[in-house]
Amino acid sequence: MTQNEKNGGGYRMNREQLEHAIRAACDVSGDDELIIFGSQAILGEYPQAHEELRRSIEVDLTPKNKPETVDKIDGALGENSMFHQTHSFYVHGVSIEAAKLPDGWKNRTVQVQSNMTKNNIGWCIEAHDLAASKLIAFREKDTEFVRLLIIEEMISTDILLDRLNNTDAEVELLERSKNWLKRIEAEL
Repeated sequence: MTQNEKNGGGYRMNREQLEHAIRAACDVSGDDELIIFGSQAILGEYPQAHEELRRSIEVDLTPKNKPETVDKIDGALGENSMFHQTHSFYVHGVSIEAAKLPDGWKNRTVQVQSNMTKNNIGWCIEAHDLAASKLIAFREKDTEFVRLLIIEEMISTDILLDRLNNTDAEVELLERSKNWLKRIEAEL
């Protein structure tokens, strides 16, 4: 457990740290492109996102061209690794199949590439696609994340509903997500 986690989880990731994670994961995987699909993907589109949206200490990603190297990433940069202990955040190598994403998501990713990434590319899931995926997962932290995206006017509920309608997921999960969205719209 890092000092930050001991202090109540006050950690907030920033864009520079995301770029560091991209560089490190590309070095470990031998790939020059990654897909970032956890909550920290929001930093692709919104580098100055509200601090509550940046609370996670992990970057969920998969190598785009070498997906078989996710375990290498987890081993070298994952939870409780030397990387985690040194930088107070970690990189979780995970298959993109773990996320339920709307049709066409690949065409909407946001490119993160800079000198800091050593010109490697992190393709961050677009905010509406990320929100749809989070609503399908439907953990409390996920619904709170989406709620804040709506409150901060970073996503449109109409577009989010459209993305949910274009997500291949179990009917029950989709209905639960849509009902939640209707309740939030009525509240706000």
